[in-house]
Amino acid sequence: MTAPLHRRTGFEIELMAPPGLSRLSLARELADRHGGRVHPVWHHDSEPSLVPGLGRFLHLTQGFEVRRDDGRLLCTLVDDVTLLAGLDPRTPPAPGWFRVLTDDPRLLRLLALHSDPGGTIGAALDATAQLWAAKVDRHGGIYQLADATGATIALAAPQGGERERPCEIVTPPLSTGHGDALEELLGPARELGFAVPREAAVHLHVDGAPFREAHALANVVRLFAWWREPLRAMLQTNPACRRLAPLPEPLVRAVDGNPSYEQLCEAAELGGLTKFFDVNLTQLLTATPLRDTVEIRILPGAITSEEIVHRAALVELLLERCLDAEPFPAAPPHIDAAVNQLLHLAAQALARRAPLPTH
Repeated sequence: MTAPLHRRTGFEIELMAPPGLSRLSLARELADRHGGRVHPVWHHDSEPSLVPGLGRFLHLTQGFEVRRDDGRLLCTLVDDVTLLAGLDPRTPPAPGWFRVLTDDPRLLRLLALHSDPGGTIGAALDATAQLWAAKVDRHGGIYQLADATGATIALAAPQGGERERPCEIVTPPLSTGHGDALEELLGPARELGFAVPREAAVHLHVDGAPFREAHALANVVRLFAWWREPLRAMLQTNPACRRLAPLPEPLVRAVDGNPSYEQLCEAAELGGLTKFFDVNLTQLLTATPLRDTVEIRILPGAITSEEIVHRAALVELLLERCLDAEPFPAAPPHIDAAVNQLLHLAAQALARRAPLPTH
């Protein structure tokens, strides 16, 4: 089944640069093709910590906005810590590549405001140090900012192990021409030798506003919980993809009935809902979303627009079924029958859909 995308959707596409190239290589290529420019930005992420008693490090890594000749955002290219296969951890840091680390999200945001992602590692902590009236100490290749008691505020460290090669393409929200817009990005990536990493996924950010209604949100939970294995089979979810999980049990139990929005929020909190599930619902369950979207995280990696749009169209049609007042049905027990039923539900949604304007 192939159908054009109707909904405003953003895409995150995980790729790997060939040895010797980086996400900056692709950023420059795209900017050159569009007569635009590249602007360094910080990418916020986290990773497990090797320090006893500290569960994770929060860090800023170097990313790049690419803008067209008229200033409009074409895409952003960032690191993804889940992409590891094929990288040599023994490789020394490439010149100019570094990251900034801390253990508090408030400090991370402060560091992002006062550090230049296009600057040097030696100057990365200087502006923040002035806020503490402190100095930055150097220990080998690592720069440390500590407060008056000696407690570490932040570190700036070289980023080795070929960490410049992972490249997640983040598009702005696309309302029309999704396939053509993706091919503008993926065609040059293929020509440069970029490839689909072993752990790769494609994430969809679909406009979340229609799914804030309790019945629609409950249906999305039913779709991704009750149909988890058939969905993954139909979409060919990458088994090596990290940071995926079934929705938490309290939230799944809540949709057995006819829950209110408040009850769904309570169940999500009880279940410890985060973004790292098959579907990221966190932005629907807060009054102050950073990005008001439903994020679908189970599409496999791909480097052609046709593959991505085909799977995205199936997901979009199933999400349209979730907007119906009628509860999403339970899945048949056998996976082949369940996949066929999903395709049937998508076909029904397609048949009900109004055609796109032709102008």
